[in-house]
Amino acid sequence: MRNFLKQTFASLVGSLLGLIIFSALGTTGLLLILLGATSSKNVGPEVKDKSVLVFDLSMRITDGAPSSNELLQNTLSGVEQKRMTLRKVLETLEKARRDPRIVGIYLDATRTREASTAGYASLKEVRQALERFRAAGKKIVAYGGNWSEQEYYVSSVADTVVLNPVGLMEVNGLSSQPMFLAGALQKFGIGVQVVRVGKFKGAVEPFILTKLSPENREQTQKLLDDVWGEWRTSVGKSRKINPQQLQAIADNQAVLEATEAKTSGLVDQVAYVDQVVANLKELTDSKKEDKTFRQINLDDYAQVIGKSLGVERNSKNKIAVVYAEGEIVDGRGETGQVGGDRFAKIFNKLRQDNDVKAVILRINSPGGSATAAEVMQREVRLTREVKPVVVSMGDVAASGGYWIASDSNRIFAEPNTITGSIGVFGVLVNGQKLANDNGITWDSVKTGRYADSQTVSRPKSPQELALYQRSVNRIYNMFLNKVSQGRKLPEQKVAAIAQGRVWSGVAAKEIGLVDEIGGLNAAIEYTAKQANLGNDWELQEYPRVSSFEERFFGRATEEVQTALGIEGAKLKQSNPLTAEFEKLQQEIVILQKMNDPQGIYARLPFNLKIE
Repeated sequence: MRNFLKQTFASLVGSLLGLIIFSALGTTGLLLILLGATSSKNVGPEVKDKSVLVFDLSMRITDGAPSSNELLQNTLSGVEQKRMTLRKVLETLEKARRDPRIVGIYLDATRTREASTAGYASLKEVRQALERFRAAGKKIVAYGGNWSEQEYYVSSVADTVVLNPVGLMEVNGLSSQPMFLAGALQKFGIGVQVVRVGKFKGAVEPFILTKLSPENREQTQKLLDDVWGEWRTSVGKSRKINPQQLQAIADNQAVLEATEAKTSGLVDQVAYVDQVVANLKELTDSKKEDKTFRQINLDDYAQVIGKSLGVERNSKNKIAVVYAEGEIVDGRGETGQVGGDRFAKIFNKLRQDNDVKAVILRINSPGGSATAAEVMQREVRLTREVKPVVVSMGDVAASGGYWIASDSNRIFAEPNTITGSIGVFGVLVNGQKLANDNGITWDSVKTGRYADSQTVSRPKSPQELALYQRSVNRIYNMFLNKVSQGRKLPEQKVAAIAQGRVWSGVAAKEIGLVDEIGGLNAAIEYTAKQANLGNDWELQEYPRVSSFEERFFGRATEEVQTALGIEGAKLKQSNPLTAEFEKLQQEIVILQKMNDPQGIYARLPFNLKIE
C-alpha cells in the first residue's frame, strides 16, 4: 500500500509539473526545452580561445549522480544547488588540462559556506587533478573571503592565492564534537540497552554515555591526527611552508586577518575581487571595457565534447563503476541509501554481462545493516570469481562499508579516508518509564519465555540480553572471518586490529586493511590493466540515471523557473546554534534508517564529523 501511494504521488507530481510547464510556456516553449535538452547531447557550449575555467568551490561534489526524484524536487522547490559527481569533476579538469583554449582556472571560494562540501578524501582527488593542471604550465588563481581548512586545502594548490582585505583565514586544526543523548533519553524516560562487540565500537556511546569513552577518544584523536597531518603536508608542500610552522600558526593564531595571512605565506595577495578580475582579463587578453574576463564555468564546460581531447572513450569493453554512497539499509533502500537487495541485483546483472570486463565498487558509506552488508558482500564475492572487482574508498568506507569491500581483488583508499570500524552492535530501546509516568501500562500473555522479547514496554531481562549478545557475537565472528579470508590475514591479527576501531586510509594500509593509497582514477587505471583492456574500454556507472531525465530536469530548471516567476532560493548560512539542532536532527534520521531485521548493525559512530 505504501509503495502504491508513493507511485501515485510521484505520478501526480509528474502530471502537475507537465501541466505547469504547458500552461506557462505553451507547447512551443516545451518543445524548445525538449529540443535544447536532446540536441545538447551533440552540440556542446562554445569555448572561446584563452578562456579561464571558473570552479565554484561551493559546488556539492558527490559520488553518484542525483536521482530523477531529487532533480524534480529541486525544480519544483526553486532551490538551486550546484552538484556534480566527483568523476565528472575529475574528467572535466583533465579535459581542461588538455584543451589549448583553456589557459587557467579560477577557484571561486567566496560562497563556500552556502553548500556542504565533499570530505577530505574526495578533495584530495580534486587537489591532485588541479596539481596536474598546473604542472601543464597553466595558471590557477584562487580568491576567497573567509577560508576554512577544508576550502583552503583545495585552494592552496593555486599559483596565486588572493584574500579579500576584510577576509579571514581559519587555520586552527581539526576537531570532532560528538553529541550525546543519554541525559535527554534518561530525562524523558526512554530506556536504552546495548549489545556490542569491540571496545572501540563508539556508535552506541551517544545513547549510554555523556562523553567519549577513553577508547573512543583514543581512536578519534589518532584519526584526526592522521587527517591533519596529511593536510599540513599537502598544504605545506604547495605553499612552501614547513608543516611545523603550520602547526605553530594553528596553536598561536588560529584565525588570521588578511595581512597576517599574507605575512605567514598562506596567501600571495590581499585584494578586492575587481582587482582579481583585472588580472584575469590580462591572462585572457580581454579588453579593458569588457565587463569581465573570458570564462566558462565548470558546469557548462563539463558538457563540452572531450573526444578530440582524448578524455571520452567509446568501446564495447565496459568497466562498471558501482557507487555505494550512503547508509546501508535492508531491502531496496531509497535515494541516498545503499539498499542491500538493490545493489545485489546490480552486481548479479554485471556478473552475467559479457561486455562488462571488470567492476569498481566505489564506497562512500559509514555502514549500517549487517544483514544488507552480507547480502551485498556475497554478490561481490561471486562477481570476483568471474571478473576483477576493485574497491575505491571515498571519504568514508567503514564498518558495513568495509564489510562489502573485504572480498575484492584490491582496495584503494586516500590517506584521509575513514575506514575500518570492524565491529557490530545492537540498540534496544524501551519506553517503560516514559509510559508509566504518563499513566500508560502494559500486561502480557505468552506461550513461551521469550515470546515478548521484542517488546518496547520494558527493559530486556539478563537472559534476553544474553540471547542478543549471542547474535551480535555470531555476526562479529562472521565479520572477522570474512575480513581474514578476503584480506588473507590471520584471524588473530584481524581480531587485534578490529574491535570496532576506526582507521585513516594511511593507517589502514600499514595494518593490511588497504592495498594501495590512491583515488578513483588510480583504481580505474589498475582495473583496466587487471582486465587486460589496454586503452580499449569505457566506463559505465551504476545505479543508472536516465540521461533524458537528467538533461531535461537539469537543463530546463532555469527556463521553467523563469517562466513561472520563481526565483532560485539561496541556501541559508546557518548559525552555530542552528548547526547543533541540525546535528540532532541528523542523529534522529540515522535512527529512522536502522532497519536491520535482526537489529544488528555494522556502522561508524553516528556523529563522527571532522570540522
